[in-house]
Amino acid sequence: MPADTVIDFPTQLRGAGLRVTNQRVHVLSALHQQPHASAEAVFSGIRHSLPGIAQATVHGILNDLTSAGIVRRVSLPDVGSALYELQHDDNHHHVQCVSCGRVEDVACAVGAAPCLHPSHDHGMRILEAAVTYRALCPECERNGNG
Repeated sequence: MPADTVIDFPTQLRGAGLRVTNQRVHVLSALHQQPHASAEAVFSGIRHSLPGIAQATVHGILNDLTSAGIVRRVSLPDVGSALYELQHDDNHHHVQCVSCGRVEDVACAVGAAPCLHPSHDHGMRILEAAVTYRALCPECERNGNG
């Protein structure tokens, strides 16, 4: 979703049964501007506009938003902490630069969710498939990294 797209975060929060707070709206706005951000990056992005907010508060808000289905937690190889992005009604994957860590969304590999099926589901109903493509971004390649 383009960063200049306007999202009604208060309505989204109310729809998920969460109270609308200035802190939650700032966290959602930060994730809208910088998808695939760590809790620390979100904190760094909002602490100047919300003096007095604690990093632990940002972690708590991200956990609440993840539980409510507004935010998705993304775990990627070689990333020390979870990354967060706004939840979309899709089953997209990610491409990650192995040098600088840049992460971008990639459309579902085949059709609709879960888009990939294991050779054996052991009687379980597959809900989603998570794929991470490991790559080298053009800037890192030009700089001889990787």
